[in-house]
Amino acid sequence: MTQTGCFKDFLHYAFLNVLGMIGLSCYILADTFFISRGMGADGLTALNLAIPVFSLISGCGQMFAMGGAIKYTILNSQGNSKDANLVFTNTLWLSVLFSLVFVLSGILIPGKIAHLLGADRTVFTMTKTYLQVLLVFSPFFMLNYLFQNFVRNDKAPKLAMIAMLSGSLANIALDYVFIFPLQLGILGAVLATCCAPIISMLILYRHRRRRKNGFHLVKTGFCGWMIKTVCSLGFPSLITEISSGIVILVFNRILIPMTGNIGVAAYGVIANLSLVVLSIYTGIAQGMQPLVSQAYGTGNIGRLKRTLHYALSSVVLLSALLYTIIFVWAAPITAIFNEEGNRQLAAIAVPGLRIYFSGAVFAGINIVFTLFFAASEQARASQTVTLLRGLILIIPSAFLLAAVFGTNGVWLSFPVTEFIVSVLGSILYFVGKKVSIDAAF
Repeated sequence: MTQTGCFKDFLHYAFLNVLGMIGLSCYILADTFFISRGMGADGLTALNLAIPVFSLISGCGQMFAMGGAIKYTILNSQGNSKDANLVFTNTLWLSVLFSLVFVLSGILIPGKIAHLLGADRTVFTMTKTYLQVLLVFSPFFMLNYLFQNFVRNDKAPKLAMIAMLSGSLANIALDYVFIFPLQLGILGAVLATCCAPIISMLILYRHRRRRKNGFHLVKTGFCGWMIKTVCSLGFPSLITEISSGIVILVFNRILIPMTGNIGVAAYGVIANLSLVVLSIYTGIAQGMQPLVSQAYGTGNIGRLKRTLHYALSSVVLLSALLYTIIFVWAAPITAIFNEEGNRQLAAIAVPGLRIYFSGAVFAGINIVFTLFFAASEQARASQTVTLLRGLILIIPSAFLLAAVFGTNGVWLSFPVTEFIVSVLGSILYFVGKKVSIDAAF
């Protein structure tokens, strides 16, 4: 009965969160689709150049949201609601303060940021516009991450899923309206994206109106140890988001001398499809997180380990299905984002998809391990896996393999890195589980 209950809880949380994450990533795909239709390869290039900034905003938001939600759930499961509310309050004010830095950057230096990201004369204006609006609206993105994570950890995964899907569907509809009937171009695309978190938060507010929320603002100053704990547990989420932006920037820098803006546009197709695939794995991992944190807080080792087993099994099965789809239909998938029928773009993107996504299963395993370690307060192991896959191995691999195999070497660096890290992550778990998990109880 205990195993059956654990499996049902995992399916409930993981399924709802995967749906929400797919919807969340789909509005980025919608940007790619509608921008490719409305602005061609130049629009795709501008979007891809701006993604690192979006990753930075998301990373900061996810660091506070995930770290705070993990600690909140552990404290709540131990009956310590007072400190749980202190965690929520400190996390909220941290999110607000950090978002103000992004707002000021969007007002004062959007052009400098666009130049720094590599925008040339052809795409500078579009890149600057996208960045400026995105940065000004950053508080909504960060607060939306915060409330989604706390609502999910407050035993309301269905409402969190509805909020994510509603914001994403609204964004897709607004993308079409702003770009085509209203002819707003890149401005329309970014405005549609920025409306999504606002709509999501309006729906999440129902959790408070129903008076079902267990988290509340309390009078308190900033608590040093609590902020340190939240940031430590959420740090892997920050690195994951930032590293994805840095990797995109590095890949762009490698591809531009080799293939020009067409190579960057082709990578835009791969990178945005990757967001959807990785979001499925992230959905499984984030769905697992409240259950792992609760089991860890109450000392239920069996439930904690079973939840990890279910998550890893789900990743392996889904990866087989996803890679089969991508391998067989790589050309039609590319054609969806290649309205101009550019043969050079297709020649780069089609083999790129097949090579790049051969590492999807290892990436999924690494994402699950990262969040499992964080959810059970094994911050160091979580940070190790994240840093290895996000920065330490992927960047030198990209330069080395590109020098040897050209463009295909760039794509190959992803599966090579993820495979190596998945092996190391497994070693960290099997060698350290007796010390890191059992000793905690």
